Amino acid sequence: MRNRTIDSIVALGLGLCTNSICVLDARAADLPATEVAPQAALRYEIEGIEFRGNTRTADSVIRRFVPFKSGDVLAVDDPEIEITRYRLLTAGFFSKVRVSLRRGRERGKAILSIEVVERNTLIIDHISMGIAADEDKDGQAELLSPYFGLGVAEANLAGRGMRLNAGVAVAADQWAMTTGFADPAIFKSKWSFDTSLYYVDGRDFFGTKDVSFESPLLSQKTVTDYAIVDYTRFGGSIGGGRDLTLLTHLSFGYRLEAVDAVVPVVASHVRGTTREPIRFHILGGKSVHSSLHAAIRYDSRNRPFLPTAGTVAALRGSVGLTPLGSNYGYQKFEAQYQRWWTLPWAHVISLQSQIGVVHGDAPFFERFYVGDFAEALPGRILGINPDRRQPPNLFNTAIEEVRYGDYAARLVSEYRVELYEGRSSIYGIDLFGRVGLYSVMSHRDLTDAATGYEGAARIPIDLTYNLGLRVETEVGGFSLGFSNLLGLLPARGGDRK
Repeated sequence: MRNRTIDSIVALGLGLCTNSICVLDARAADLPATEVAPQAALRYEIEGIEFRGNTRTADSVIRRFVPFKSGDVLAVDDPEIEITRYRLLTAGFFSKVRVSLRRGRERGKAILSIEVVERNTLIIDHISMGIAADEDKDGQAELLSPYFGLGVAEANLAGRGMRLNAGVAVAADQWAMTTGFADPAIFKSKWSFDTSLYYVDGRDFFGTKDVSFESPLLSQKTVTDYAIVDYTRFGGSIGGGRDLTLLTHLSFGYRLEAVDAVVPVVASHVRGTTREPIRFHILGGKSVHSSLHAAIRYDSRNRPFLPTAGTVAALRGSVGLTPLGSNYGYQKFEAQYQRWWTLPWAHVISLQSQIGVVHGDAPFFERFYVGDFAEALPGRILGINPDRRQPPNLFNTAIEEVRYGDYAARLVSEYRVELYEGRSSIYGIDLFGRVGLYSVMSHRDLTDAATGYEGAARIPIDLTYNLGLRVETEVGGFSLGFSNLLGLLPARGGDRK
C-alpha cells in the first residue's frame, strides 16, 4: 500500500509528527523530551526556510509554492503545510516531498526544511493511439486505420519552472502539430505567461444516414454514408494568469486563427425518419476565428497522476469575437468537478461530473463532440477527429443521431486498485474501471426531436465505460484503456452498412 503520509524522520529528542511535518528536536519545541503536549499547541516562529535535494531546480521555483516566510508563527497542524506539500508534488518536478522543522538559533524558533527528490522533467505529455474507422475524400468507407498522437514537454526548463512543449497527431489523411511555452512567474512576478502555435490539416464527417451531397472536390452528386468537410486551421494563442489562493488559479487568454474549409455545396441526410439539410457549422472558403477565454481552477489533489484524495474543480468560458474580425460569434461555458476518496482497504474511488453549453454561431471544432464523452470512440487529438462512426447506442435512444452538440453532460464513477508500487522508473500501476452516463445534444434536439423515437428515447443519452491500466512512470503518466477496442464491436448505431 502506498505511503499516504510523510516518511518519519528518526532523530534524538522529541519526535512529534503529523501527516505533514515532523519536529526534529525537543529544543525547537521549547519542551523537555519527556513532556507531551497536544500537537495543536505546538507553535514556532520561522527563523528561515531551507531547501534540500534540489540539484536542478532553483530555490526560487520551490519558494513560489511555499506560503510561509521568515517571521511567521507556524502551528504544526496548520493545514497549509500539507497543502504546500501537495502543490509541490502536483507541480510534477518531484517524486517525493518531505517537510520538517529543525532547531533554530533561539528558543521558540525553528527552520522550516523542505526536502525533495527530483524526478525527470523531460516527459511524454500525452500519447494516444488506436484504430479508427473513416472515409476517403469521396465519402466511401475505408478499412480500419490507425491513429497516433504524441506530446513531449520539458516541464522545468533550465530549472526555472518554465515549460516548453511540442506535439503531433496523425490519422488517415489528417495531421496536426503544436508547440507552446509557459513561464509561471514572468519577470519574477506572481503572474504567469503562456503562448502556443498550432496547425491542423483535418477533415470531418457529417450526416446520420442516407447522406446525399455535392462537393467542390467531386465532379458529381454523391450518395454515401457521410459528407466530408476538409479544412485547415493555423493560429496561436497568448495568455496569462496568477494564483488567487494556494489551491486556486485564474487564467485568461486570446486566440486567433485562420480557417480554410471545403464544404459541400448541397447536403442532406435522414435524421430519424425525415430527410433534411445538413448543417456543417463552418464557413466555406477562408474565414477568421478569434476568441477570448478565461478559467478558474481549484486543485487539491495529493498526487499529479494517481491521486488518492483531493478535488479538482474548474469553470471555463470563451467568447467568439466578431468585433475583432472573427466570422464566428458565440459563447461557450464549461464546468467540471472531480473528487477522489481512499477506502479503508486502500482502493480508490472517484466521481467526475462535467457540463457545458454553447450559444451562438460556434464552428464545429468548438462544439461538444460525442467522442469526447463516449469512451468507446476516440476523442479529438490536437484538434483532429480520426473516427467517422456514431457512438454505441446501448439505450436505443436518439444519441445515434448526434455528432456535435450545443449541450453536453457526463457523470462518471471510477474504481481503482493498486497493482504495483515502485520507486525507480515506474512509480505505480493501477487497474481502473469506470462507468457513467453522458448526453450530447443540439438545441434542435430540445425543440424538434428526431422523428422515429418515442418517449424517453427522444433524449440523446447513453452509457460510457472503460477498463484498463493507469501507469505512472519517470517520463509521465499513461492510461491504457480498452473501451476503444470494445467500441469496434458491432453495436446498434455504432456503425452503418
